[in-house]
Amino acid sequence: MALINKSELKNLVGDMKISTEFYPALNMKVEELVRDSIRRAKENQRTTLMARDV
Repeated sequence: MALINKSELKNLVGDMKISTEFYPALNMKVEELVRDSIRRAKENQRTTLMARDV
């Protein structure tokens, strides 16, 4: 599942080049961050992800 929008990322980095291997690596980090946030929310008996879970 692609969580990263390549076009928006290209806009963010400006003149920097992005290697093709960067996208899946970044996507995996984001997925890991979301899974950790889900775990924290569940530990606090919530079904809503909040900024404090990040």
